[in-house]
Amino acid sequence: MIETFPSFAPVPLVYGHEDEAPALAEEIGGDVEVILFADPLSHRKAKERMNVTVPTLHVPITDAGLYKALFYAQQNGSLAGGISVDTLSETMVMRTLKDLDISGIRTVIFDGPAYTSMEKLLAFHQEQFRSGACSIAFTGAGSAAQELSALGIPNRWLLPSDQDIVVTLERALLSTESRRSKEAQIVVGMINVDDFGSLALKRSSEHEVQKLKLDIHRMVLDYVESLDGYLTHLGGDEYLFFTTRGIFERESGGYKTIPLAKDMNKTHGLSLSIGMGFGRSASAAGTNARVAMRKAKEAGGNACFIVREDGTLIGPLEMADPIREVLSFTDAELIKRAEDAGMTSAYLSKLLHNRARLDKYEYKVHELAALLGITVRSAHRLLLHWIDQGFVEVSGLEKVPRGRPRQIFKFTFLQKTPL
Repeated sequence: MIETFPSFAPVPLVYGHEDEAPALAEEIGGDVEVILFADPLSHRKAKERMNVTVPTLHVPITDAGLYKALFYAQQNGSLAGGISVDTLSETMVMRTLKDLDISGIRTVIFDGPAYTSMEKLLAFHQEQFRSGACSIAFTGAGSAAQELSALGIPNRWLLPSDQDIVVTLERALLSTESRRSKEAQIVVGMINVDDFGSLALKRSSEHEVQKLKLDIHRMVLDYVESLDGYLTHLGGDEYLFFTTRGIFERESGGYKTIPLAKDMNKTHGLSLSIGMGFGRSASAAGTNARVAMRKAKEAGGNACFIVREDGTLIGPLEMADPIREVLSFTDAELIKRAEDAGMTSAYLSKLLHNRARLDKYEYKVHELAALLGITVRSAHRLLLHWIDQGFVEVSGLEKVPRGRPRQIFKFTFLQKTPL
C-alpha cells in the first residue's frame, strides 16, 4: 500500500515479536520523520521503553479485518462451537456478526484493559477453548496467534484491511514536518466525575470517601501523564488539563475512544463527562472545552465531546459503555438550522447521543418526551414544528390493542449526519 504514496521513502524493519519493536524503532528514530508500527501492542511497548522525538503511529485493527477472518472460518466450518475475540470492542464484533447474518453464534469478547499483554490474551483464549465455550479464537496479536497455533487451538489472526492501512498512512503523512505546527497546538480538557455526591454517600465512612478521591485523582493523573499533559485539580470533582493536539489524537485513536472512562468505570463504577477544546489560543481552547463539557452534561453524562477551533462539534466518543457508532459530527450550519427550527443544543445533543448509542433516529411521541424530559403534549407540538421545518417526517404507524395507531416520527437529518 505504501507504493501508492510516492512522497514516502520507507525504511522497513521486520520483527517477529512485539518486544523487539522498541529497539528497532530507536535504531532509526533519528533518521526518519515518522515511525509507523504494524500493530497497537508494539506501539505501546515502544512508547513505554524508548525516547524518540518523531511522531509514532500504528495500524489499527478494525472490524474490517474481522469480516475476512470470519469468512474464512465459516468456509472451514469452524464457527459452530462459538468464538472468542480480543482487540476489538463488543460494538464492532456484534455489528459484524449482524451484518453477516450470523449473530446467533456464541461469542465471548475479551474485556480487559487497552494494550493487554500477549500472555493475558493467550490465557483468555486458552480458558475459553478448554472450557468448551469457543471452538476458534480471533486475536489481533500476531505473537498470540503463533502461540495458539503451537498449542493446537484453532485461531485466525485479525489483520488490518487495505483501507485501514491507507488511512494510517495518510495520518502518518500528516504527522511529518509539514504538520508539526498543528500537532503542537494546545488542547484544553475538562473532566467531571458524574454524580460523585451520590456515590460518596454510599461509602461507610469519611475515610473511604477520601480514599476514593485519591484513587480518582491518581487515575486521572496517570491518564494525563500518558498524554504528556499538565493537570490541575479545580476542586470538588472537576479537573482541568492541557496537552497537545497530536498526542490527544493518537491516544484517542483519532477521536474515537477515551480509555480513562472505561478504566474508571471498571475500577470504581464511575462515569465521566469530558469536554475537549481546540483553539488558536489558550483562551479560545479553554472556552471551547467548557462548551464541550456542557454538551457532555446535556447528553446525560458518560460522554466526551470535542469543540474544534472553528466551532464544529465531534462526539460522543466511546466511554464506559459500548456505543454503536463511535463518532458523530455536527457542523456549525446544522446547529444553526436546528436552533432556528426551535431545536435547542440540549435537544440536539440528546438526539445525537441516542443515535450514537442505539442507532436510533425514529421515535414515538412518548419516547421523545421521555428522552428530552418534556411532556407528551410539548413533544407533539415540537414534532409538528420540526416537520414543517423539514427535520422530521412521519415514517409509519404502530398498531396498539386499543385506541388509535401511534405515529412513528423519523428524524431525517440524523440519517444524513456523517459519522
